[in-house]
Amino acid sequence: MVLLVDIGNTHTHAAAADAERVVADVTFPSEAIALGQAEPHLAKLLRLAKRDSFAGAVFCSVVPRLNSPLKQLLSKLWNCPALQLTPRTVVGIGIDYSKPSSIGADRLANAIAAQAGFGGPVVVVDFGTAVTFDVVDANQNYTGGIIAPGLAAMTDYLHEKTALLPRIKIAEPKSVIGKNTKQAMLSGAVFGYRGLITELLTQLKKELGTRRLPVVATGGYAALMAEKMPTISAVEPRLTVEGLRLVGLAHRPAWLRT
Repeated sequence: MVLLVDIGNTHTHAAAADAERVVADVTFPSEAIALGQAEPHLAKLLRLAKRDSFAGAVFCSVVPRLNSPLKQLLSKLWNCPALQLTPRTVVGIGIDYSKPSSIGADRLANAIAAQAGFGGPVVVVDFGTAVTFDVVDANQNYTGGIIAPGLAAMTDYLHEKTALLPRIKIAEPKSVIGKNTKQAMLSGAVFGYRGLITELLTQLKKELGTRRLPVVATGGYAALMAEKMPTISAVEPRLTVEGLRLVGLAHRPAWLRT
């Protein structure tokens, strides 16, 4: 069994997988890795997976300073070798991008999993700290994407930069017209972002020259945003770690089969 780790700016998503599927997952603050507090979370993952150890690990990271602490922790706990997803270890897709090293590794993992599930062209919309779009074209090449501020980032910014706007919890608005400040902010965030996504997908279809464009949503607000968006084909909370599983299966199949 293999350990899959997606280190994000705020949270880390860890999962256990075999050769067939992801069997269990946990999420914890990324800073726990730097503070030496990740071990209890990984122990919980082992309990969920009903295992005593991992044969190896596959990870992606957008926080380079946490890479070494993670490797050291895995070596200490299970003498566990770790494979990092980079443009050199990508499987299943090509890369048609001017500077591959600048692509977030989590975005590559998403593209790998989406292409495996839907073929190309396909688009991933990841609702994280930023809202990112990642595009795999008809030739199965990662060809670029779009980055916009995330929903929480936008609403937190409004709260921090104004005297009267409160911090809000993202949820489905009751109506487009807000009857108080919080409702008005929710409307702007949720309906506004649905409009942004719809327009960007329209432009992507034109640029790709395709009528068929599967859209896979992932990340914290994926289910909420997809609920009233027929343009979104699927919601896959485990998309990134599924991409890592496929990388492990291609490079180190023995890790997943033991």
